[in-house]
Amino acid sequence: MRLFNTLTRRDEPFAPVEGGTVRMYTCGLTVYARGHIGNFRTFVALDVLRRALEFEGYTVRQVRNYTDVDDRTIAESVKAGKPLREYTQQYVDAFERDAAALGLEPVEYTPRATDHIPAMAGMIQALERNGHTYTTDGSIYYKISTFPDYGKLARLDHGGIKSGARVDSDKYEKDDARDFVLWKAIKPGEPSWEPGLPAGRPGWHIECSAMAAELLGELPIDIHGGGVDLIFPHHENEIAQAEGATNRPFSRFWVHVEHLMIETESEELHGAEKMSKSLGNVYNLEDVAAHGFRPSALRYLYLNTHYRKQLKFSWSVMAQADEALRRLTDFLARLDLLPAGDPHPAHAEKLGEAAAAFAEHIRTDLNTAAALGVMFDLVRALNSAIDAGELSAGDAAAVHDTFERFDRVLAVLSLRRAEDAAPPVPVDEIERLIHDRRAARSSRNFGEADRIRKDLESRGILLEDTAAGTRWKRK
Repeated sequence: MRLFNTLTRRDEPFAPVEGGTVRMYTCGLTVYARGHIGNFRTFVALDVLRRALEFEGYTVRQVRNYTDVDDRTIAESVKAGKPLREYTQQYVDAFERDAAALGLEPVEYTPRATDHIPAMAGMIQALERNGHTYTTDGSIYYKISTFPDYGKLARLDHGGIKSGARVDSDKYEKDDARDFVLWKAIKPGEPSWEPGLPAGRPGWHIECSAMAAELLGELPIDIHGGGVDLIFPHHENEIAQAEGATNRPFSRFWVHVEHLMIETESEELHGAEKMSKSLGNVYNLEDVAAHGFRPSALRYLYLNTHYRKQLKFSWSVMAQADEALRRLTDFLARLDLLPAGDPHPAHAEKLGEAAAAFAEHIRTDLNTAAALGVMFDLVRALNSAIDAGELSAGDAAAVHDTFERFDRVLAVLSLRRAEDAAPPVPVDEIERLIHDRRAARSSRNFGEADRIRKDLESRGILLEDTAAGTRWKRK
């Protein structure tokens, strides 16, 4: 497998340090609001990375954290009049529901930052011992002039780095490379801890460095991932903290996912802009459902563009993604209607070639768009073979196995099947209505048969009459 490493700006061959185990850290959601579909583009891309590593035979140990204490979580919990833990829990719960709906594999560790304060204090104390900190007004800062490699991930111009000028805000812009806060002095109305440090709370950046080192073991870890917006300052500061505390490299590979862009029709801005809570242009999974789409269509949309390219979102491209996914599932359903016959060696060869091409695209920096292209080329060829009477039931098992192999990485077909298994109308009611419709047609009561069909369609169930009988699917 080859991955593009943000640290070196090159595609590089990947293998883990510890034999067959990959240790990976994913920057998770800051739980001051519900995760939106721009956030989930990153999480789905890193889920595909996890699945691809497993596809290659590796075991993955992954951390995906919840940032539940920072400037924004505190401000929003105060605004809502709720304790920080109670306020953030609702968004932790929502994330877990949305992650399951989008087919994300469970990861090994999902820590809350507030449960790992002692590890953060330990890293800060190590930084103090190594001469990387200073204290002002009760807050502890990282002195970036003590770390010569500062800026190596973001490729910062050292002439613009302002060591000695402090920044207390958790988030700041790329032209603001200043000494950053590790531990914030106690303030009225804010939560605070005393883990062997003066009463206060952690800065945002120390949280991930400390949790990665605590949960994944001796540095370096193999992969650190997140959205491109985290390269600076967050990931740059993570490197400075972890490496300054341990004198070891932090992560061997850095994987960053590009923005999801949203079309805009505003007079001031035409084209597209980044989906962001701060811009107020966000959609979540409930909005997707309200527009008549399921999470599987959104997952497909993510996969159809390489993770390092910007993805433009609109409801029209969602419709295209849903239609493409429907073509895949319709083809697989068609296999169940094939006539009896023996498998044909030519088809087995074609399946093998497709499987090899698919794996090569995945191994080449997770090129899911090209991998989907392989799948559709195969669908077209096999549909033509079915039309010509050249594919039989004897070939169907091998075709199904090949697509299941594809889906071990993409996880979009299995997600659609799971959605179909939980339709908006109970399965026993659907089957009963299909029976009633069949009886109505047998008695030539076509009006009643049509009423049943329309009723089910209005509730999200489509009926298809075939030579083998009537089947149903979700709308």
